[in-house]
Amino acid sequence: MTSNEPGSSQAGRRLFERSDAANDGTFTPGDWGLFLAVAAIWGSSFLFIDIGLDAFPPGLITLLRVGSGALTLLLLPKPSVAIEASDRSRLVLLSVIWVAVPFTLFPIAEQYINSSVTGLLNGATPIFAATVAAVLLRQRAKGPLLLGIVVGFAGIVLISLPSIGDGASEARGVLLVLAATLSYGFAINLAAPLQHRYGSLPLMSRMLALATVWTLPYGLWEIDDATWEKGPVVAVLVLGVFGTGIAFAIMGSLVGRVGSTRASFITYLIPVVALALGVTFRNDTVAPLAVIGIVFVIGGAVLASRARR
Repeated sequence: MTSNEPGSSQAGRRLFERSDAANDGTFTPGDWGLFLAVAAIWGSSFLFIDIGLDAFPPGLITLLRVGSGALTLLLLPKPSVAIEASDRSRLVLLSVIWVAVPFTLFPIAEQYINSSVTGLLNGATPIFAATVAAVLLRQRAKGPLLLGIVVGFAGIVLISLPSIGDGASEARGVLLVLAATLSYGFAINLAAPLQHRYGSLPLMSRMLALATVWTLPYGLWEIDDATWEKGPVVAVLVLGVFGTGIAFAIMGSLVGRVGSTRASFITYLIPVVALALGVTFRNDTVAPLAVIGIVFVIGGAVLASRARR
């Protein structure tokens, strides 16, 4: 974590700031460990949401997920860090666009499309993250990073085409997931400089606590529709503790280490995890075209992990 010099001017900061990654070179084993851990955790999240929908309405799933994730991080030991006044509005915005909005949209979307398709569409996050970085921060992707974006996105298209062609994806659900993914693209770029200043755990615990407040009204409004079955309860709690609390702590560290765009490439591996779990636990079928797409996805992630030129 890097902090600002005492007495430095805060008034001139823009809402979205450029932030240099700690490692612009090839991923280290530690980088890959964080990368794969978040991909596995978030790839399984769509399955847990689907299981949760068997007993809970979407708003309550979001509230339980965010609330248990916030409690997990608040209980972990961490340095005491004060958020500067000039960054509090950024923290509030981050809690809205990285958690409250997308986490509310995903369970609603999965009422119209299955968990595998939701995970596939979430793979567009690096495209949005790179676009936001290029437009707002003048950080244009080039070299291996740009090639990785193109190759990975081609893989996402190949994976998605069979499901869309089979009618598994309805327009409403697709639009909701894409809106959540666009929100992620902005959030990852906003998070990078904040993580550098305050560290992952202090930042993410505060962010999830705020997001719990924003999701509370919708969750309580739907609480009477819940049936509180054991399986869905366990699924949602796992989704909260690991898929939200622990995952965001890891993701915060990854963004600081490798930068926002390269960190967002975990969403190119999420469809692989989502498809594998869908086949295993929901009897989803995988078309040969989707298998080819998975090869492209992994190739795109490997390209993005290489050193910047």
